[in-house]
Parts: sequence; C-alpha cells; structure tokens
Amino acid sequence: MALGAVRVLGADVLAPYVLTGQDMPIEERDALELALSALPPDRSPPAAPPDGPAPAWVTAWVTWGLVTAYTRLTPTDAPAAAAVPPPGPARCDDTAPRRTPWPADGGRTPVEAAGTGAATGEGLQEGWVTWSVRMGQLASLALPGLDGPVHDAVRSSPLALARGATRAMLRRDFPTAARIARWLAWLHAEGVPLPLAPAPLTDHIRLHGGGGRTDLDTAIAHRLLSLKPA
Repeated sequence: MALGAVRVLGADVLAPYVLTGQDMPIEERDALELALSALPPDRSPPAAPPDGPAPAWVTAWVTWGLVTAYTRLTPTDAPAAAAVPPPGPARCDDTAPRRTPWPADGGRTPVEAAGTGAATGEGLQEGWVTWSVRMGQLASLALPGLDGPVHDAVRSSPLALARGATRAMLRRDFPTAARIARWLAWLHAEGVPLPLAPAPLTDHIRLHGGGGRTDLDTAIAHRLLSLKPA
C-alpha cells in the first residue's frame, strides 16, 4: 500500500525537496526506487483523450512527473525505471465552449485528424469544464522544474482554469478547486497574467475545504505563491 501511495501522489512525494532545495534522505530515495521497481511505468503510454482512456492517460502523466522530478533531484543516479512522456492534452483556449461532445468515432474530424496522429490530443479543442477538471487531476505536475506539453497547455489556457476553479467553488467541490488553484498559483510563479487572484482563492479553500489531499494541494499552492514571478 505504501508503494502504491507513492505512485498515486506522483511528484508530490518529492515536493518538500523540490520546493526547498533540501537533499532527499537516503531511506526515502530507496523507498522511491523500490516503488518504481515494483510498479514500473508503462513503456507504451495510452493515447490522449478522446482517443484513449482518460484515467490511464492521467496516470501516465503523474508517473512521468514523479520520475522526472526524481531524476532532476538526483542527477547522478539513474531511477529504477524511465517514464516515456505521454501524448499531450487537447487545447482549451479562450474560445473553448463550456462542453464539447466528442463524436462517436473518437473525437476527430477529418481536418483535425490530418497530420496529428491518433496518439495525441494536441490540435483538438475541448470544452473548459472537462479540460479544467482533467488538468486538476494532473496538479502534481504543478511544481518548479517540471515542464512539458501539459504545462504548455496550462500556460495557454489561464481563462479555462479560472472558469474551472470558479465552477468548482460554486459547487463547493473544494478538492477540485484546490487542484485547479494550484495550477493558477504555478502560473503566477511563472509570471503569467491571470483573470483572477489565486491567493484569496487559495485562502478560501484552506478555510472552508479540508482533507489530506486538499490540504496538500493548498499548502503547495501557498508555497508557489510565495515564489517571485518569473
């Protein structure tokens, strides 16, 4: 169960060291190596939604974040297993509708399918409700030092995240709001202009939310907000 918990938390297992610059104790490095050995990353990541199953795709990205963060913390050591970067997410810019019903054939029109390949969601437009919730499920990637297609998508879609966070707050879905607010805090640390202030949002979630995962996301968001914008 402990090894499985490491895989579920992803890079958040390493957040104390990523955010403070402290060295990992040898026993924690051994535990992480054991988790990666016992539950190795999938060498063939699934296609991005809507072409592939969203849960498996999210898990593949969480694993990528864990392995990448660990490799950067211990550059002289090779992790027990390497993670293949999964396909990037669909886009969700300011023109995205609330929801996008994907066609029954998997979501691609002939124009969208041309030249993109079946393994990536890049180039597809997704509604901001589903997209923001899915990005929230990838909140463990919202840490300094991690960068990739998910981060590029987040940088280009602050309005979709703000809408998603607002919707979650109105629904009193504090766990989802905390995950999305963490991305907004990460964007703030990146110096990206935001359509809402992430600090009051994070404070409100901390006061009215609760639970281990929500508390963790809120604590990391507060730490990100303390970083000087790039």
